[in-house]
Amino acid sequence: MTQYIYIASPMRLPTGSFGENPISPEQPNVFRTELDFVHLYFENNYDSEIKKRFSYSSHFTFKHQVAGYANQIPFPNGINGRPNEEKCLKILYDYLEEAIEKSNIVEYFTSLNGEEDLALSNKRSINWKDIKDPYDLVIKDRELLEITLWK
Repeated sequence: MTQYIYIASPMRLPTGSFGENPISPEQPNVFRTELDFVHLYFENNYDSEIKKRFSYSSHFTFKHQVAGYANQIPFPNGINGRPNEEKCLKILYDYLEEAIEKSNIVEYFTSLNGEEDLALSNKRSINWKDIKDPYDLVIKDRELLEITLWK
């Protein structure tokens, strides 16, 4: 099954591709590695056909939400430390850091596709300063973190 990560915030969240390293037109002969193509793509929870927001999960309390395909972001028992995993976790860390600085709070959740509304396996409230490393963002299936920025 496909794993997704979801982020909710009281403020609008950025969407699109994050972390991909395209070749610039000024460097046409530059060799790209597989790692250059690794990225996270976030889409928001707005359905343009019906012109309405929907919720990715009933567990969220904020209306602004994004979803991202998360096959490179492991569950705790699947950590392998490979470069693709490290890059995606760093992208996620940077994305969350920016979102928290703007809104002071986010909800971060992961789930297998189709299981977003099943009972939570765990729910925790933590402070962003307690997340020292991108690997601190590795959470269990259907775990929800409420991350706040306390100064």
